[in-house]
Amino acid sequence: MRGAFTRGILAACYQKIDVSVQEIKEWFKAYYSDAPFVHFSEEPISVKQVVNTNKALIYLEKVENQVLVTVAIDNLLKGASGQAIQNMNIMMGWDESMGLLLKPSVF
Repeated sequence: MRGAFTRGILAACYQKIDVSVQEIKEWFKAYYSDAPFVHFSEEPISVKQVVNTNKALIYLEKVENQVLVTVAIDNLLKGASGQAIQNMNIMMGWDESMGLLLKPSVF
């Protein structure tokens, strides 16, 4: 997606599914329960919420029989340099979030 922002990626994916949005949220939260930088929002999200962070912000909603999954990341941190730091932390046996607990530009 392209837009009037300096950096970041906003991905929107959809899939036809016949289960409740609450059940889908439970699946996602269970899958990402050990992922310290994956966060869920109950409100629609914006790239501005993740700029200058290593966060992946996810918003789930159901429209008729389709689930819409929207994800926002800062592609310079979560997508490149932050990924390298996170992998190094894991390889060295350090706390996975060391050096990556950064505040977003917009709260």
